[in-house]
Amino acid sequence: MNRYSKIIGTGSYFPSKVLTNKDLEKFVDTSDEWIVTRTGIRERRISEDKTVNEMAYEAAKAAIEDAQIEKEAIDGIIVATCTPDYLIPSVACYLQGKIGVKGPFAFDINAACSGFLYALAVGDSLIKNGLANNILIVGAEKLTSILNWKDRSTCVLLGDGAGAVVLSASEKPGIRSLILHADGEYTSLLECKAGGSAFLANRDNFDIENNLFKMKGNEVFKIAVRAMADVAVKAVEESGLRFDEIDFLIPHQANLRIIDAIAKRLSLDSDKVVVTLDKFGNTSAASIPTALDIARKSGKIKEGSNIVSAAFGGGLTWAAAVFTL
Repeated sequence: MNRYSKIIGTGSYFPSKVLTNKDLEKFVDTSDEWIVTRTGIRERRISEDKTVNEMAYEAAKAAIEDAQIEKEAIDGIIVATCTPDYLIPSVACYLQGKIGVKGPFAFDINAACSGFLYALAVGDSLIKNGLANNILIVGAEKLTSILNWKDRSTCVLLGDGAGAVVLSASEKPGIRSLILHADGEYTSLLECKAGGSAFLANRDNFDIENNLFKMKGNEVFKIAVRAMADVAVKAVEESGLRFDEIDFLIPHQANLRIIDAIAKRLSLDSDKVVVTLDKFGNTSAASIPTALDIARKSGKIKEGSNIVSAAFGGGLTWAAAVFTL
C-alpha cells in the first residue's frame, strides 16, 4: 500500500489593525500609486497585541478544527518563521503548550519566505517514512517588528499574520512533488541581522536601526522572477500531472508582477491565480498557507483541486510544490 501525505485542514489568522497605503503616506515618503504600481499591495495587517506564537495558535486551532481531528492526534508541530518571539525556546514549543498536547515533536524552520514549503517538505518526508500520521505545519510572522520605518523601500511591503495546515497520512496522493533550492552566494541581498548571536555579542555598541530588515529590491526581483517561475514549472513536470490539469496557482505573496510572470509561464488565466497581497502584503512564511485557507473558505478552491505553489525568500531560498486537496 502506498503511503502519501495530504492536507486535510487549513486555518489562518490576521490581526485586526489595518495599515493602508494612505496611512503610510502620513509618515513615509511614498504614495499609494507608487506602492500599488510596483507591488500590487494596498494594505497590510499590524499585530499590536499578539506575539508570533499567539497568532500561530489562532491559525493552528482553526486548522485542527477544520481537519476534524482531536488535538491528541497531532504527532508533530513544525513552525516556519523568520521572526520568532525569542531565540529559545522555539515558536513550535510555545504553540505546543498553548494547544495542550505533550509528547509530539516540535521545532521551527527558518527559510524566510520559502519557509512554509520547506516545512511542508519535512512533514511530507516524516509521514511517508511512517514517523508521523498527523503533523501541524504553521507559517507565522510578525514582520513589522523587524522593519525600519524610515526605509521606504521595505517598510511598505510587509505585514503580520499566520496560516496553518494539518498534513496527514493518506492512501490517496496529496503532496505530488516538492522542490527546494538555496544559493548562499546572495545572502547580502536580503538580511535582518538584529537579534542574532553575532549582533548580540556586540552588545556594547548596539545599532538596531541599521541592522533591521534590508533588501536590495531590484536585484532580488530579477532573481525571484526567474527562480520562482522555473521551480514552479519543474514541480509540475515532476508531479505526474499535465500542465492543463493544474487548477490553481497559490504563490508566495510578495509582488504582483512576479505572480503574473509565473502565471504566464504556467499558461494560467488570472482567475486561476490566488492573490491576497493587496489586502495583507508580504507575510513571508505565512503567505501561502493563509492564501490557501482564504481560497478554500471562500469556495474558490474545492476538494480535488490540483494546486501549484512557489516561493522565494532570503538566503536566497526558493521552493515549489504541487498538491491535490
